[in-house]
Amino acid sequence: MEEVQKSHEMKNKIIEMNRKISSLSDTIKAIEQQLRVEDVSFLQNYKASVKRAQHPLPDAERVSRALIEVAKHLGNLQFRVWVKMQGIVHYTPVILDPNTAGTRLILSEDLTSLRVADRALQLPDNPERIDGCVLGSEGFNSGTHSWDIENLDGHYWAVGVTTMHANRPNNCSGMPNESWGVWTTCDVYLEMSPQPNLHHLTDHFPQKMRVHLDWAKGKLSFFDLDKNTHIHTPSQRQSTLYFSMIKH
Repeated sequence: MEEVQKSHEMKNKIIEMNRKISSLSDTIKAIEQQLRVEDVSFLQNYKASVKRAQHPLPDAERVSRALIEVAKHLGNLQFRVWVKMQGIVHYTPVILDPNTAGTRLILSEDLTSLRVADRALQLPDNPERIDGCVLGSEGFNSGTHSWDIENLDGHYWAVGVTTMHANRPNNCSGMPNESWGVWTTCDVYLEMSPQPNLHHLTDHFPQKMRVHLDWAKGKLSFFDLDKNTHIHTPSQRQSTLYFSMIKH
């Protein structure tokens, strides 16, 4: 740190100054002792004593950059902290809402992923909870948004976008027809917009998918990122949409 470095430099200068003061004090004491001598030895050493007493003071040294460079550390502080934080903090577009998670789903500590529990968990039976499903914590009713879902192992999973309903069912299979999205499960995906329609996928089961919402254009699209191909784009748009994940 600059503060430590500057402090160390000043300590070294103080040590050097004290050394010179000590040397000068020794010279003064020696001359005083010679002045007390009563014989002619002082007169014999007079010239040498005068020469020793002559000690002109040098001009005071002005130490450059002795102060901490405050402007260097405080100038654009917020910006520089932001730049450093970019390598530490990562933005997550979807934070899962644990209050909506089914009793068989275990969410990660950062609420960005999930896994299936061996048995049902003891969770509050609140009205927001949906069996076998979890919703994102934030709704969207404007703008453009994209979500990438990774590590989709096996055939028993689904991703989609749904509306928030006060009278929502207690399981994902009973999602209301007003839900807007693609629930991809096994080898089919189900479009609910507004009536359920089954669409068959190929025999390839994506390990990574992207859900893209363009609210202004009224488009919700699903992509297979393994093959970089488009899967489906429903056409129905609702008021406020919530990202959803299902795993059985």
